[in-house]
Amino acid sequence: MIKDTLLRLTRGTAEIGESALSERYETWDEGHRVLDLGHFTFKMRLIAPVSQGGCEDAVDETQPPVTNLSVSVENLCTVVWTWDPPDGASPNCTLRYFSHFDNKQDKKIAPETHRSKEVPLNERICLQVGSQCSTNESDNPSILVEKCTPPPEGDPESAVTELQCVWHNLSYMTCTWLPGRKTSPDTNYTLYYWHSSLGKILQCENIYREGQHIGCSFALTNLKDSSFEQHSVQIVVKDNAGKIRPSFSIVPLTSHVIPDPPHIKRLFFQNGNLYVQWKNPQNFYSRCLSYQVEVNNSQTETNDIFYVEEAKCQNSEFEGNLEGTICFMVPGVLPDTLNTVRIRVRTNKLCYEDDRLWSNWSQAMSIGESTDPTFYITMLLATPVIVAGAVIILLLYLKRLKIIIFPPIPDPGKIFKEMFGEQNEDSLHWKKYDIYEKQTKEETDSVVLIENLKKAAQ
Repeated sequence: MIKDTLLRLTRGTAEIGESALSERYETWDEGHRVLDLGHFTFKMRLIAPVSQGGCEDAVDETQPPVTNLSVSVENLCTVVWTWDPPDGASPNCTLRYFSHFDNKQDKKIAPETHRSKEVPLNERICLQVGSQCSTNESDNPSILVEKCTPPPEGDPESAVTELQCVWHNLSYMTCTWLPGRKTSPDTNYTLYYWHSSLGKILQCENIYREGQHIGCSFALTNLKDSSFEQHSVQIVVKDNAGKIRPSFSIVPLTSHVIPDPPHIKRLFFQNGNLYVQWKNPQNFYSRCLSYQVEVNNSQTETNDIFYVEEAKCQNSEFEGNLEGTICFMVPGVLPDTLNTVRIRVRTNKLCYEDDRLWSNWSQAMSIGESTDPTFYITMLLATPVIVAGAVIILLLYLKRLKIIIFPPIPDPGKIFKEMFGEQNEDSLHWKKYDIYEKQTKEETDSVVLIENLKKAAQ
C-alpha cells in the first residue's frame, strides 16, 4: 500500500507539479523532501526533469576551474594562495573549493577563495585547487589548477646544516647551526625570526661561535599566555651578501623547551624516609613537569635515581608550604651516613610535545652525618708501616726460633785449631811485648839515676 503510494507520488511529480505537493512536503535537505502521510514520515529525493535545469544538474555537472591563482609569502614562512571563482559557474551551485598540497597531502574543501600554510621554504611548495558544488570529497571537482612557490636561490650545499632551536625556560631561544659544505670560513651569518606577537621581522644580534657550531640567542618572553600553544617561531639563517642559500625552520612553541634547574629548599628524615622539598623553575606549572631525583650515599658510594611524575607527599612538616614548592619522599635512605641530593626536570606530554630535554642538575644539598676523613687518612698511612714492622719482627723471630730449634753442629777441628794455633801466636806476641817493655823500663831508670847523681854532685 505504502509502496504504491510512493510510486504514484514520484510519477505524479511531473504531472501535478511541485506546487500541488507543497502543502504536504517540508524541506529536509538540498534536493530532498519530507512527506507526511498520517502516522508515517518518509524522506525522498525529488528528481526533476532534465529539461527544467534543476539544482541536481548543477551538482552533477563539472564546474569550470578557478581563475587567477597566485601565491605569496608573508612574514618568513607563511605561504598564502589566493584565487577567484570560476568563470561560467552554474548559478544554482554553491561553490566549494577542493585543494591539497603535493602528493595529495592535507586535503581541504572550503568556501573560502584563499588558503595559507606555515611551512619552511627550503624547497618548492605546490598547491592544487579545483571547484565543485558539494562538500563531498568523492564528487568530481573541476580541473585542478596548480601554483608553486619558487625554490630558494643559491647552491643547496652552501646552506647551513643542523639548524636547531631550543626555548630556554620560556624566556629566551637559542639557535645553533653548522656551516654548509661550500661556504667560506669568513661568512657573516644573520638570523631573522618572527612570531605572532611581533609586529615585524626582527634580527638576532647575539651571534657567537662554539667550536664548529655557530649560534644566536634572542629574548622570547611575550608568549607566556595560554595561547602560545598554537603558535610557532619562524626562523631563517642567511648571509647579507647573498652568497649562501637561505635555510628556514619553524619551531613549535610546544616543543624544544628546556626548563631551568629547580631549587632544593629543604631535606629532612622522618620514620626512616628522606623527604625532599624543592621549588619549580619559573614560568612552569607543576603538572607540566616531570622530575628526576638523584641520591648519592657516601657509605655505599651508589647513586640512586628516582623518576617522579607526580611529586606529592603527605607530611605535617610541609603544611603551610610556600606556593610553588614540591615534595617527594625517598624511601630506604640511611640517616647515619652522608646523603647528597640533586634534582633535574623536563617538560611532559601533558602540556608539551617534547619530553626528551632535561634541565641541568640543581645545586646539590647534603644531609646526614659526615665521617671525619682524618681517621681514614691516618689509617691509610699507618697501615703500610704497621704491616712492614710486623713482617720484620716476624722474620727476626723466625730466625731466632730456627737457631733454638736447630742449633749449629760444632766442628772439632776448628775448635782445636782455635785453642792451640791462636794461643801460640798470642804467647809469642806477649813475650815480645814483655821484653820490649822491660828494656824500656831499664833505660828509663838508668837515665833517672844519672840525673839524680848530677844534681847531688852540684
